[in-house]
Amino acid sequence: MPIAGPFVGQCAYRMRMHVLFVFLATFACVSSLSAQQNSLAREKRAAIEKAVSSFMSRDSIPGLSAAVVLDGEPRWAQGFGMADLENYSPATSSTLFRLGSVSKPISATAVLQLWERGKLDLHAPVQRYCPEFPEKEWPITTRQLLGHLGGIRHYRPDGKGDVPEDSARHFSSMRESLELFANDPLVAKPGTKFNYSTYGYTVVGCVLEAAASEKFIDFVRKNVFQPAGMDETRDDDFFTVIPHRARWYHKDKSGIVQNAGVLDSSYKIPGGGILSSADDMANFEAALLADKLIKRSTRDLMWTSSKTADGKETGYGLGWGIMDKFGLHILAHTGGQQGTSTAFAVVPDRNAGVVVLCNLDSANVEQLAMQILRISLDLPSGIP
Repeated sequence: MPIAGPFVGQCAYRMRMHVLFVFLATFACVSSLSAQQNSLAREKRAAIEKAVSSFMSRDSIPGLSAAVVLDGEPRWAQGFGMADLENYSPATSSTLFRLGSVSKPISATAVLQLWERGKLDLHAPVQRYCPEFPEKEWPITTRQLLGHLGGIRHYRPDGKGDVPEDSARHFSSMRESLELFANDPLVAKPGTKFNYSTYGYTVVGCVLEAAASEKFIDFVRKNVFQPAGMDETRDDDFFTVIPHRARWYHKDKSGIVQNAGVLDSSYKIPGGGILSSADDMANFEAALLADKLIKRSTRDLMWTSSKTADGKETGYGLGWGIMDKFGLHILAHTGGQQGTSTAFAVVPDRNAGVVVLCNLDSANVEQLAMQILRISLDLPSGIP
């Protein structure tokens, strides 16, 4: 018979108290510290931990990992709360979280490596590499797709024609993923309008595979992950048993934390289907700052705002968001999907960066990332 009445309310209350107890116990006793922690000043660590504690308590975050890069090197990384509430597994700096759209800067870096090597023409029509994507009324280039100027649609608000929000449908290849949107009309003439599109990055993945003559994830592993020391970063394979992968959580309308919906991200690996940790993403930032992955001139190209055909800057480079905050020029990206919210940022002029990953969707981790950045760089609180 159905369960109803006061019992449901009592269970919900006990769940809230259980999550709170687990969080407090974990934060106070078993939060995992990386060896990098010792190189960040004690007062800064204390201030960051206080900021994280407040954020997690306010927003009922089950688990979170964060990292700081200073002087071009990872200086601190730490896990807080639980990676898996059901099994009491604490989050650590090596816990693997879904990156969501933070996958895009990684993909852009890999594409620009191929461009540097003369294997990919950023200005050629994408059909030169990905003939499976049909020609449209106007040509589309890889550079336009990297800057969200290609006119390819993003997810539809009503979900029609897209993978359902909660879906375990598996796509066996990048080309199969194109079926979701390839025959749809463009939302704008390429180059004329900034239109954020994760599907556009699926076409980018198709282009990369042809230019590299190998699968997307294999090329990225060899040319980005391994050189950067991102030893645990990989594709978010729904069916594979992956050590240290966090569980995914969602907060319902009443504020109760529950398991998030099912997501097989195989249809969008380049734009939102990579798993990584705070440790690995800090290494990625450090590798970019040290010019280990691409040349400085290429990095500058990637970190320069794109422009529409009428000359207006979009505030987005090639795979990276661009903003000026705290009197600093910041390159950043956020990500969000079922069971995850992520943010990371790089400040080239200060040779610094920050990473924040958590296993709850719809959490404002960008705010926490900026707070940690402010603390790490000793910025006065009055700077907007």
